Amino acid sequence: GDIAVYRVLTPWHLIYPTAKPGGTLTLSCAVSGVSISAQNSVWHWIRQPPGKVLEWMGYVYPYSGATGYASSLQGRATISGDTVKNQVSLQLRLLTAADTATYYCAR
Repeated sequence: GDIAVYRVLTPWHLIYPTAKPGGTLTLSCAVSGVSISAQNSVWHWIRQPPGKVLEWMGYVYPYSGATGYASSLQGRATISGDTVKNQVSLQLRLLTAADTATYYCAR
């Protein structure tokens, strides 16, 4: 079956894409009101599987390009920042049912 995934653009606006097991998911978070490349601006992706606690996935620091990831993701994730579009993105590869979650970007 499909894997249900969710993208939060703002606290009140949800978009519900679906992805196939074994496939790749790409989510983008459009940021307004602040430049993602500001020197003190670190952006995180966090997810919450149904009925479970929040799980930190990783971060990007667009000012320097630095990234860091949770070891539990086993190298399946890439987080990036697009300073032209002022958005942060998450790519998650080799999806399984365990990746079903609500996904959040946060600063």
